[in-house]
Amino acid sequence: MTDETTMEDATEAANAPAAVPDGEGIDWEKAQEGTRLLLESMGEDPTADGLEATWQRRVPALFETFSEANREAEKPTMRTFEADQEGLVVKTGIPVYSLCEHHLLPYHGTAHVAYRPDERVVGLSKLVRYVRWQGRKPSMQERLTRDIADGLAAELDAAAVLVEIEATHMCEAMRGVETATTTTTRSVVGSPTTTERERFTDAVKKHE
Repeated sequence: MTDETTMEDATEAANAPAAVPDGEGIDWEKAQEGTRLLLESMGEDPTADGLEATWQRRVPALFETFSEANREAEKPTMRTFEADQEGLVVKTGIPVYSLCEHHLLPYHGTAHVAYRPDERVVGLSKLVRYVRWQGRKPSMQERLTRDIADGLAAELDAAAVLVEIEATHMCEAMRGVETATTTTTRSVVGSPTTTERERFTDAVKKHE
């Protein structure tokens, strides 16, 4: 075996995609190839130390995580149970992490959720899990807010749902105006009463 052949084998091995994990998810081979080409387009060497695992494993794993909301099997089970609860259920301070669909850069912040149960409630931790699941897809903050509200209304058969998200976008902080600001969006499903709206707003202010 010549030195030239050995070098060719080594190059092929370095460029070979890492093993594709088992289970349903994204197309790992496409994700690997796409990330490798993107690195090359930036003038980077995909075979360099520190970058091989980037396109072979790290970025595909990242986008597998941030596509979970497209897979029904990943959705948390919103099992409800009977409860003597007629008033509004409010959960504030839920962490939100998602990707801006325009720039594929993250935005992060806090979600506040409230719903009026119809004789049945869901565990508070399920609200946190549901918000996290909805956030795992490229989206606009406005649409994410609406998706959470619509989804909770359907899952819980709730007569009224209010959702507010406050988030900072890295596509603003790292590029463009290069300033970290907070964007607030609110979505309402159903017909919450004036008292319920005021209670929700007060709960959000107390969290701040």
